[in-house]
Amino acid sequence: MGIVFKFDAEKAVEVLLYIAEKCPDVYKALKVLYFADKEHLAQYGRLIYGDSYVAMSHGPVPSGAYDLIKYARRDGFWDANVSAEKAFSIESNSIVSQRKADLRFLSESDRECLDAAIQRYGNMPFSKLKALSHDSAFKSADQNDFISLDALAKSLPNGDLLSDYLRGQ
Repeated sequence: MGIVFKFDAEKAVEVLLYIAEKCPDVYKALKVLYFADKEHLAQYGRLIYGDSYVAMSHGPVPSGAYDLIKYARRDGFWDANVSAEKAFSIESNSIVSQRKADLRFLSESDRECLDAAIQRYGNMPFSKLKALSHDSAFKSADQNDFISLDALAKSLPNGDLLSDYLRGQ
């Protein structure tokens, strides 16, 4: 069976607020999440808040975070007891924070990987982010299908070892 990560919507809101402070563009914020999650998985064996990634036309998209963004943008449905629209709104293509991120939700390793991803990817142009995110994990899934955690792990330098760890072997 292996390790299963549970999506933590409350933490996802705090992560989006944290990223939006330095990288408010929705597309870039979602790519920052992807690269931060990959780094966190490689170094610490877990995803930051347990999201799943979908292979969409412009690259991998964190499904839960994107649902929160669509809900805050008022063009999506959210069925959880988490109020994203009180934390941020979406104006044009930017995440507009209504408050600061609650850092109690973020571990030191979460912030380390998020900061590194913001620094490295936050100012990249759309075309470069798109090209970089179309990696082997992305290519392993059909368009609009979920990218398996195993494919995500195997796209990393320590992929085989990490994949074994995630399967519980």
